[in-house]
Amino acid sequence: MENDDDTKEDPQSQVKNSVSMEKNSCDKDTFRLHMVTWNVATADPPDDISSLLHLNSPKAPDLYVIGLQEVYSAPHRFIIDMAVEDSWSHLFMSSLAPRGYLKVSSIRMQGLLLLFFSKLAHVPFIRDIQDTYSRTGISGYWGNKGGVSIRLSFYGHMLCFLNCHLAAHMQYASQRVDEFEYILDTQTFDPKKTPHILDHKLVFWFGDLNFRIQDHGMHFLRNCITSHKFNLLWSKDQLTMMKKTEALLQEFDEGPLDFQPTYKFDRFSDCYDSRSHGTWFGFHGKMRKPAWTDRILWRVKPKEPPPEEEKDEDRDSGLDEKNTKNQQEEEFPLKLKQDSYTSNMEYGVSDHKPVIGIFTLELRKMYEAPLVRVCAEGEWSADFDAMVIYSPLQPFPSSAWDWIGLYKVGFRSVSDYITYTWVKDDEVSFNDELTQVYVSKDEIPALGGECVLCYYCSTLQCIVGISSPFKVHESKVAVEEGLTPENIDGLEKATAS
Repeated sequence: MENDDDTKEDPQSQVKNSVSMEKNSCDKDTFRLHMVTWNVATADPPDDISSLLHLNSPKAPDLYVIGLQEVYSAPHRFIIDMAVEDSWSHLFMSSLAPRGYLKVSSIRMQGLLLLFFSKLAHVPFIRDIQDTYSRTGISGYWGNKGGVSIRLSFYGHMLCFLNCHLAAHMQYASQRVDEFEYILDTQTFDPKKTPHILDHKLVFWFGDLNFRIQDHGMHFLRNCITSHKFNLLWSKDQLTMMKKTEALLQEFDEGPLDFQPTYKFDRFSDCYDSRSHGTWFGFHGKMRKPAWTDRILWRVKPKEPPPEEEKDEDRDSGLDEKNTKNQQEEEFPLKLKQDSYTSNMEYGVSDHKPVIGIFTLELRKMYEAPLVRVCAEGEWSADFDAMVIYSPLQPFPSSAWDWIGLYKVGFRSVSDYITYTWVKDDEVSFNDELTQVYVSKDEIPALGGECVLCYYCSTLQCIVGISSPFKVHESKVAVEEGLTPENIDGLEKATAS
C-alpha cells in the first residue's frame, strides 16, 4: 500500500489499485487474533504494555480484542472519561496506532471496557458493527457487573465478542451461570441477520467470570501451584464442573489451564493475597484461595441439521432459508485454532494477572473488494485546492451524509481525522465510474505528511474504503514564511496577503 513518487498513474488506475489484499492458493485466508482479558482493579495503567500485546513478536496479529473489568469508574472520573478518553483506551490506542492498527469499535459500561482493533487493510471489510450491554449488579440496575459486547462481520462472517464480569465469591457458581444466560437472552442486535449472540458464527466469551476452585484445601492448592501441577486442580474448577451439567456451557470450548491461577495477588508481587504477614513459596499465611477467575472461551456455531420435510405452505420460507444457510456454511467455512493460552505475571498493578489468548482464524472471504475505492488526485499541499476521486465497486446504501476523511498515517480511530469533505455537497463531477470531490486548501495540513483517505458510510456506520498512503507536500508558503507547528495558524494570514 505504498506509492512510488517516481511513478505517475492516471487517477482511474490509482482508484483501481488503491486497496490490494493477499489471497493464498487454497482460497482460504488465515488471520491472527490476539485477545486479552484483565481485571485491572481500578488501577491506573502501567507505563508499558509491550509484553501484554506481544508487540515485539515476529508474528503480528491481524486483530486485537481487549476486555477489561473494574476500570476506575467513580462518578467524577467516569464523567471525565466520557467527555474525553479513559487512560486505558488511550494507552492501547497510542501503543497500537503507530503499528498500523485502528480502533474499530469500543463500548464501556461503568468498569467494563471492550476494545476492538484491526490492521488498517482489513477495516473496509469490517461491517455490521453494533455494540450493547447488560447490567446484572444489584438486581440488574447497577453496571458494576454484567456484560458488554461488540458484534461485526469480518469478510462476511458474523463474529461476536462478549466481555463479562460475573458475580463474585465461592458460593455463587450457579448465579454466575444464571447471569451468563440472562446476558445472552437480553442482548439483541439487528433482527435481519443475527439477532442474538448465539446466532453469530463465532462467539468469544471472556472476562472475569469469577469461577473458583472448590473443595481442595490450601495445602493441596499450594503444592499443586508451586510444582506447576495445575492439572490436578482442573476437576474442582467450578466452570469445568458446571460444564458437566449445563448444556449451554458445553457448547463453549476453552484451552487447557496450563498457567497458575490469576487471582488473588498482592499488588506489584507474585505472592498470593493475604491479610497477615509471612510468605512461603509465594503464599501468605492467611489468604483467599487462588482461582482461575479470568478466562477466554469460544463457540463456533454448529452446523444446522438438514431441514425436515415441511408442509407445502412452509416450504418456500423456512425450508429455503435453512437450505441457503447450510449452503453458505459449506461454501464459506470458518475454523478456529487456539495457539496460546496463558497469563502474564509481569504486571502487578492489579490483584489479577492478565490472561492472553492467541488464535488462528481460518475462513473463506465472502468478498475480496471493498465497497468503495478512493484515492487522492494529483499532488496535494496546502497551497492549492485538492480533489478526491472515489468509485463504488458494488451497490451499497450511500447517502448525502457520507463523507471522506483525510487522516495522518498512524491514526487511532475514525474520529481522528484532520479534515473531511461531504461526498454530495462537495461533489465536483461524476460519471458512471468515477466521482470527484473537492477539498479546500485551507483544510489541508500546511506541514504535510503521509496521509490516507477513508470513505465513511453513514448508513452502515463504518469505513467502506481506504486509499493507499500518499504524500501531502509541505506548503511552500509555510516554508517561505518560516512557519512552525507552534505558529502555523498564521498560514491563513500569509496566504491571503
